[in-house]
Amino acid sequence: MLEKIFKLKEKNTNVKTELIAGLTTFLAMAYILGVNPAILGDAGMDTHSVFMATAISAAFASVVMGLVANYPVALAPGMGVNALFAYTVVSEMGYSWQAALAAVLVSGIVFLIISVTGIRKMIINAIPVQLKLAIGAGIGFFIAFVGLKNAGIIVASSSTFVALGKFSTPTVLLATFGILITIFLVIKKVPAGVFVGMVITAIVGLIAHEAFGVSVLDSVTKAELMPALPGNAITTNFDMSTLGAFASGFGELFANPGKAFVIIFSFLFVDFFDTAGTLVAIGNKIGLVNEKGELENAEQALVADSIGTVAGAVLGTSTVTSFVESSSGVGVGGRTGLTAVTAGVLFLLSIFISPVVLSTAVSAVTAPALVVVGIMMVQQLGGVDWNDMVFTAAGFVTILVMILSYSISNGIALGFITYAVAMIAAGKIKEISPIIWVLVLIFVLYFGWLI
Repeated sequence: MLEKIFKLKEKNTNVKTELIAGLTTFLAMAYILGVNPAILGDAGMDTHSVFMATAISAAFASVVMGLVANYPVALAPGMGVNALFAYTVVSEMGYSWQAALAAVLVSGIVFLIISVTGIRKMIINAIPVQLKLAIGAGIGFFIAFVGLKNAGIIVASSSTFVALGKFSTPTVLLATFGILITIFLVIKKVPAGVFVGMVITAIVGLIAHEAFGVSVLDSVTKAELMPALPGNAITTNFDMSTLGAFASGFGELFANPGKAFVIIFSFLFVDFFDTAGTLVAIGNKIGLVNEKGELENAEQALVADSIGTVAGAVLGTSTVTSFVESSSGVGVGGRTGLTAVTAGVLFLLSIFISPVVLSTAVSAVTAPALVVVGIMMVQQLGGVDWNDMVFTAAGFVTILVMILSYSISNGIALGFITYAVAMIAAGKIKEISPIIWVLVLIFVLYFGWLI
């Protein structure tokens, strides 16, 4: 049966290799089980329910990807887009998390539609590759900044706006240790380095908590408590208060159509190109890209990804997307959808250990994952031609505005506007596609509404 479904012999692999690859991929992605509830918790969502939604949506989407597209790619709520959800749409723009979930659902449905039509290729071709890279890197800087802020390493300052926190406080010390040890592990190419870094940081925090009684709130950053052992390691409490909560957010979301468009587009944009980049990167590794540069079964993979987003929004989490960490499973031999299905099953089983994850995944423990994943995302800047002032200006504005305005969508919007102006100045107005002009017009109107 497995041979018939996944074509193991044709892909030159076997069941044992695929199962090991699935376990490897799961371990590389497992940090999201702690990080996503922490980030969406900042938006006012119940962390236990978000944990359940994260695990179940990751399980469902990974299994769909494996069965529909036969790709060794696992999915889960994505980094960067969860920051867009919590810190831009909810915190900065003032929407409720229910409205944000409604926007995620709409973006997933739109993604599903454009995945089965020719619109997908038209959009991809219209937006310059280097602008896509700058946006991806900008999100990396943004989530790293969020991690540093949440850990208390960066704090607010009335005179300089931001400043370093006090390194004498327990949470700051623990987070700093976690960042350094995780960087060390990743550079050493330790399998699932980000996840292992989180585990080590949590263990050190638990030891410090038990040995020294370090369990008071950080008076400077109001950070969360140090990690502590839960009363019960196993649970059968599957309460999901966020299930279906998106339904109450539609009215609020579309009260301002202009802002609603920007929010939905931002979710769609980040998911769309993050997914495309991941699929192409992994497809190249396992021979799924043909001589024309086309990705085999791309439509099925994109459909699976968009179904995951829709399911995630219904369950109560931010956008579900393909994880580049799936390359770790590919690295140990994963070649088929059985790898993704295996990872999906492990995500489902993780719902039974939610007390362990949630009691140890405090800001000091999750911050290192945010910072190091941000570092990885920033590597995309190597693909930007910094000798071309058009892309230098557009990329610089995109990244700087994302960080300083604490808004991913603002960075994307001003990046597009800057790109159009720079192209006009360079005498390349005819090279700007109609799609870019439409987006620029909408973004200009959006900032007019903001004012």
